[in-house]
Amino acid sequence: MKQKISEEFIINLSKQKKEPKWMLDFRLKAFATFLRLDNPKFGPKIELNFDDIVYYKKENQEKTDDWQKVKKDIKDVFDDLGVIKAEEEYLGGVSNQIESEVFYHKHGYNDVIFESTDDALKNHPDLFKKYFNSLVKFDENKYTALNGAMWSGGSFIYVPKGVKVDRPLQSYFRINSKGLGQFERTIIILEDEAELSYIEGCTATSYSANSLHAGVVEIFVGKNAKMRYSTIQNWSLDVYNLVTKRALVLENGLMEWIDGNIGSKVTMKYPSCILKGDNAVGNSISIAYANNNQVLDAGAKMIHLGKNTKSNILSKSIALNGGQANYRGLSKITENATGSRASIKCDTILLDTKSKSDTYPVNILENNESILEHEAVVSKISEEELFYLKSKGLSETQAKELIIMGFIADFKKELPMEYAVELNRLLKS
Repeated sequence: MKQKISEEFIINLSKQKKEPKWMLDFRLKAFATFLRLDNPKFGPKIELNFDDIVYYKKENQEKTDDWQKVKKDIKDVFDDLGVIKAEEEYLGGVSNQIESEVFYHKHGYNDVIFESTDDALKNHPDLFKKYFNSLVKFDENKYTALNGAMWSGGSFIYVPKGVKVDRPLQSYFRINSKGLGQFERTIIILEDEAELSYIEGCTATSYSANSLHAGVVEIFVGKNAKMRYSTIQNWSLDVYNLVTKRALVLENGLMEWIDGNIGSKVTMKYPSCILKGDNAVGNSISIAYANNNQVLDAGAKMIHLGKNTKSNILSKSIALNGGQANYRGLSKITENATGSRASIKCDTILLDTKSKSDTYPVNILENNESILEHEAVVSKISEEELFYLKSKGLSETQAKELIIMGFIADFKKELPMEYAVELNRLLKS
């Protein structure tokens, strides 16, 4: 069912969600900006008809913390995805979203706020308003503006000072409808000396019509705090994955992005760290696996503001069957960020002559007391390697698989075991 986006549509949605007036005003301002802005001038071509997008859909499923109260068809989907098993075996809390709303939420930490972003707006209005739209502004690009106008769902996490969450929290996002637009908003706040590992999973049912995922993530890492954000997205090949993720890191804080991109028709995603405090550290390790008709334009951005800050970007790309896997990123050490160091390493392996990979780095060093290093390597599977492995009794398919698994070993070791196993399965298929 088509839902042409309009001011009236947004007013009705905000009313349905029982939001305060300031949020409605924000949505309308963001919508006006969305209408004014053009698509990004860089990166893959975006061919979306916004009149064909379904902007909001809620399943007939009330939110619960009991899987026995979830409709069988929805429960079966998440069971097949392994989400229920993961919750039982190693997660400290989960938030599962299908279409535009969180339908299942549960966690066991009394001193941690972990709830849907919609609930946080109602339950913690002052805390919510303090951080919402403060790090990723709605007018940064056409899709942050669209998210600002239409956001629904997502996770809100607040970890108090000194609290170390001992098991990962997870959110899983599922698009189950033709032509759906999913616009979750995630906000994570770690006070000083807090620690958290958060895992995000994304999948979609495949349709012939284009779908859109335009999420926004804002993360705040306090002094001496540690945050790890792991993503494995395996969207179907009709999804435009256009997201903005950013973290602000204070003194001695650590932010790690572990980012896996397997699916989607087009991905544009560049997780970022603003290293504001002295001795802050930002790390990004990512993999992009581009198959036929996929364009994965991914990378990372590191902005050094504090002294003696450090950043490391490791980007692994695989392309086959004419797929295109690009690295696009920014590393900037500002004039006052003396004693800092930035390292960027981009490795790409092409599995045939039809596939393509390009690197688009922007590296800026504004003082002479810091170090910025960049290395990029594009290689192919050599006939010599294949011949050697086949001489040991492996088939050509097994030999290629072994080479690929070795190529992404640095990425796999950063994932929780269950996600590393899932990544192996996805790549083998």
